[in-house]
Amino acid sequence: MDLLVLILQGVIVAATPLVFAAIGELVVERAGVLNLGIEGMMILGAIAGFAVTLDTGSYVAGVACAALAGAVAAALFGILTQVLLSNQVATGLALTIFGLGLSALIGQGYSGETTGSLTKIHIFLLADIPIFGPLLFTHDPLVYLSIILVFCVAWFLGKTRPGLILRSVGENHDAAHAIGYSVVGTRMAALVFGGACAGIGGAYLSIVQTPLWVENMTAGRGWIALAIVVFSAWRPGRALLGAYLFGGVTVVQLHVQGLGVDIQAQYLSMLPYLVTIIVLVAISRDKTRTKLNAPACLGKPFFASS
Repeated sequence: MDLLVLILQGVIVAATPLVFAAIGELVVERAGVLNLGIEGMMILGAIAGFAVTLDTGSYVAGVACAALAGAVAAALFGILTQVLLSNQVATGLALTIFGLGLSALIGQGYSGETTGSLTKIHIFLLADIPIFGPLLFTHDPLVYLSIILVFCVAWFLGKTRPGLILRSVGENHDAAHAIGYSVVGTRMAALVFGGACAGIGGAYLSIVQTPLWVENMTAGRGWIALAIVVFSAWRPGRALLGAYLFGGVTVVQLHVQGLGVDIQAQYLSMLPYLVTIIVLVAISRDKTRTKLNAPACLGKPFFASS
């Protein structure tokens, strides 16, 4: 039973950076923008968060700077795609390459360094409940923040006027512009929010999950976050479940290696990405449902007529 709790705790930790990245990208795509630069924003957040935490000793400062790094990268993407009207796919890929290269350059002086462990919150009395206590009520603050963020985004998109405006921009940007809403302003705000979330997800990798800096430590998680958004049909609750599913696959392959199962490590390491491909192939078979769920203006450039 203790082993099961330990594994499930590992699933939650592995899923948390995916939750942040996926929920941020979900908001961006609901606004009609396709940002393939999640990987780049995550890795910039990872190095920014690690460097500031190590230099200042403050996790709050580290997470804040990680969010800022992701937001600045996303704003750059927004200026290029929404103001200068560059191709969203090409610009997103360029952002990923840029982020990986810049983080490797900045991180050279931090190789081999490590931060302390982020203090976990033990919720009074609830943490003492057998099985469910250690599983649900003994995590670090960012785990709880990620779950709260999902519910806040679901409420924002479904129950608020600004959320309705954002969704209308993603569904029909010409109609939204015609009745007076700022399409570019709405999309820039969504991009900055998504970039900040991706940056926090990257920081979680470098200061909590593995509290050290390793070049390219995001290891494709940005692409998995993109797959989670499609898998979730652009719904926050499903995105949370999808992140935990993929996080579970990651943790399972680690425990299988630890148990000494006679499977080459390379095959186990590729398991999360293989699952991603299978899920995307399965989803793409029902093209009609995908088109109905996806924002109608996703990836389409906006040209203001007047």
